[in-house]
Amino acid sequence: MTAPRLRDGAPVEDSDDLDVEEALALVREAKDDGTGPARDPRPAEPHRHAPAERHRATPWPQAREIAARAARATRATRPATASSAPRRTPVPVPLGDALGLVLAAPLDALSDLPSFDTSAMDGWAVAGPGPWTVREEGVLAGHAQPAPLTDGEAVRIATGARVPADTTAVLRTEHGRTDTQGRLHATRDMVHGQDIRPRGQECRSGDQLLPVGTQITPAVLGLAAAAGYDTVTVVPRPRAEVLVLGDELLTEGLPREGLIRDALGPMLPPWLRALGAEVVAVRRIRDDAKALHKAITASTADLVVTTGGTAAGPHDHVHPTLERLGAELLVDGVKVRPGHPMLLARIRDDQHLVGLPGNPLAAVSGLITLAEPLLRTLAARPAPEPYTLPLTEPVHGHPYDTRLVPVVLHGDRAVPLHYNGPAMLRGIAAADALAVVPPGGVRQGAETELLDLPWTTAGIGVCFT
Repeated sequence: MTAPRLRDGAPVEDSDDLDVEEALALVREAKDDGTGPARDPRPAEPHRHAPAERHRATPWPQAREIAARAARATRATRPATASSAPRRTPVPVPLGDALGLVLAAPLDALSDLPSFDTSAMDGWAVAGPGPWTVREEGVLAGHAQPAPLTDGEAVRIATGARVPADTTAVLRTEHGRTDTQGRLHATRDMVHGQDIRPRGQECRSGDQLLPVGTQITPAVLGLAAAAGYDTVTVVPRPRAEVLVLGDELLTEGLPREGLIRDALGPMLPPWLRALGAEVVAVRRIRDDAKALHKAITASTADLVVTTGGTAAGPHDHVHPTLERLGAELLVDGVKVRPGHPMLLARIRDDQHLVGLPGNPLAAVSGLITLAEPLLRTLAARPAPEPYTLPLTEPVHGHPYDTRLVPVVLHGDRAVPLHYNGPAMLRGIAAADALAVVPPGGVRQGAETELLDLPWTTAGIGVCFT
């Protein structure tokens, strides 16, 4: 078919970038009066929190805000503000398991750092003016307090070793020489206290090193260890369960006889881990309403992620199952392409469900739109700072919806990638980020908001294990 066109005559996007549902949506929009979203010809799905009239999808920015707030609000309260504290119980975690988590208690100094005067360099600890007579024995790191020095005396010392009492300074190895009588001379001027790290130089016992809300990086782990911590108190990692729905999915081999390979089963768990979640289970469920109901009710995860079944076809069981469970539907469809038929529901006050479309790139859109903000709130992590880059070529837009387009970053510009249709993964597999293309599209060179993919920021979220 011929791709629908915008009012200025530019094509919306290549026809192979549209799935059937989106193509039909564009046809409906072309028949609309141009004042708002097109009518949805499907009969309205009755649920407790939607009016009986035609359903309107949520704008993309608003959907992300709803997802970010969802974990802070309950059915009995009004939505909380962005500054509300997480309700999840902090837990102590060994340092080796804390990377990427967020401090739920301040990191206070347990002792002075350093806890004794130490040498900052390899060389000699000296007392008084030179030249100095050098003791035979040296002072090494990890040894007990050495004997005090007297004026005119020096002793070999290693970096990190305890400085003897009455030491004037540490003379670096490269700044000293010995004469034929074995006396030590300085080859350059010294000042009192030179190259000595005094006790408490970095902090005193009880000082706050890092506040609540600090994300734990490798450097934070190093500081905690240096300060004497074996465990840190953190906001626990959100627990996620993935339910892969569909009778048509193969787990191995080539597509055959109307069956296709499951791309989401291998892709979603590591992606969720990169977003900070602990994936507790991945279950494959046939197109069966009872099986879906049983799987959701049995889950103890903070977040249940389903794939497919979010539309209104004969085998789309997500909406009826949520209705049966009495779930609160927070987002039912988002004005974003790909990924329009995604949803967010609150099953219990401490459990949510994100329903992803079945098409792979549409599912990625759902992860970025709904799962990422929700998981970020549950983990008490800060939102990433938004940024923009100019695009190297124009990108056509949807008349009313946001588009998420894979891009690769080249220097200070973003290059849009092809193969960006809802069922395609070829573009996103090569991408560094997603460009947020507003309704109507963007011109070549226009500054466009970008969303980094979690493994391209060289951040701690790269850990997939």
